[in-house]
Formats: sequence, structure tokens, C-alpha cells
Amino acid sequence: MIPLTMLLQATQVEPLPEEAAVAVDPALAAGADAAALGQDLNVMELILHASIPVQLVMLLLLFASIASWVIIFRKKRLLDRAVKEADRFEERFWSGAELTKLYSSATERNREIDGLEAIFESGFREYSRQRRGGDSRSRLEAAQRGMRVAGAREIDGLEQNLEFLANVGSIAPYVGLLGTVWGIMISFHGLANVREATIATVAPGISEALIATAMGLFAAIPAVWAYNRFATKVERIAGRYEAFSEEFSSILERQSSEG
Repeated sequence: MIPLTMLLQATQVEPLPEEAAVAVDPALAAGADAAALGQDLNVMELILHASIPVQLVMLLLLFASIASWVIIFRKKRLLDRAVKEADRFEERFWSGAELTKLYSSATERNREIDGLEAIFESGFREYSRQRRGGDSRSRLEAAQRGMRVAGAREIDGLEQNLEFLANVGSIAPYVGLLGTVWGIMISFHGLANVREATIATVAPGISEALIATAMGLFAAIPAVWAYNRFATKVERIAGRYEAFSEEFSSILERQSSEG
């Protein structure tokens, strides 16, 4: 029989060596420091502590972003109104109303017209002006010329400021990268007076510089999205204007041949 005291001594758990405990503690401490660093990250503080050139780049990107959003909201409202007015006028035009009544409604005092109604008004005005003299071909060509001019003017109004969105979308990331490169260059230049360079020495400067790239992307992404969306919508509206001009020209041609 084995004595009970010997069994207890065999099953007794020995404590871990001090070296193992010490080896675990630094890892836990590093994780805690990383978590604390993520919680202490303050974007405004990084912006305020950045160098003056980097701050100027950030200010430029901020103005570009604000201007882009203003243009986006205005352009959306303008294009939506153009589509609604085109729907409303086409419904009146194809409902069988007389062309003279539509023209009288378009030329009322203190009433601004645009879109399809402006194209119709310009074409019918030129057609009526040439009606007393000249042959039917010259009247039709005058009407088509007037509609082309009016259509080009309407499309120019719809495309206004789209170029600015395209420029912001293509240039803003490079402007932000310029601020980042400048900030990193200043951070590494400051290491000349430091004997021992560590990641903690350059990390604040690099973090401040990377904010410029983030702001550049923040300004560029909405501008690119809005430009692509609005350019496609303007193209569809332009096709709609051209189709109406061709159909209206056919109507005027038939009237000229009947007259």
C-alpha cells in the first residue's frame, strides 16, 4: 500500500516559473496600450497639431468638399425639375392641343420657360417668322436651327458646374497625397536631432499627415459618384430633347406640305 502522503505530494501542482509570467505580461500590456491608443485617437487634435502646409491642404480640401456638396444638391434639384417639366409639356403637346395655343401659353408675360417648352417656343417662333415669305424648306430649316440653338442652350445650363465635380474627383486625392508626403517629410526631418528613433517618435507626425489623404478621399468619392450620375442623366435628357425636335420638325414639315 502506498501511503496517502506520497499520493498527495505526487498530485500537487507546481506554480509556473516567474519567467513565463513575465513573458505573458508584456503581450497583455501591448494589447492594452494599443486599445488605449485607439480610444485616444482624436482627429481634430491631429488636424490642429499638423504643420501649416498640411493644414492649408486640409483647408483647401474642406472648401472643395463643401462646394461639391452644394453643387450636388442644386444639380439634383435642377435635373429633377427638368425631367418633370419635360413630362408635363410632352403630355400637353401630345394631347392634341393646337400649336398656336401652346405657343401663346409659352410666350405669356412674366413666365419663364425652359426645357422642351423653350425648344418648342424657339422652333415655332422661327417657323412663324418665316411663314409669310420664303418656301416651306426655308421655314423648316429656320425652325430646326432655332430648336438646335435652344436645345444647346438648355443642355449647357444642365451641364453647368459638372466640370467642377469632375476636377474635384480627379484632383482631390492627389492634393491630399501631397499633404501627406509633406507631413511625412517633416516628421522624418525632425529625426535628425534625435539619437534613438522609434516608432513612437514618428507616429504622431505620420498620423497627422495621413489625415490629409483621408480628407482628399472624402472630397473625391462623392464628387466622382455625383458626376457620373448627373452626366448620365444629362445625356438622357439631351437625347429626349433631340427626339422631340425631330418629331416636331416632322409635324412642321407636314403642315408646310399641306399649306
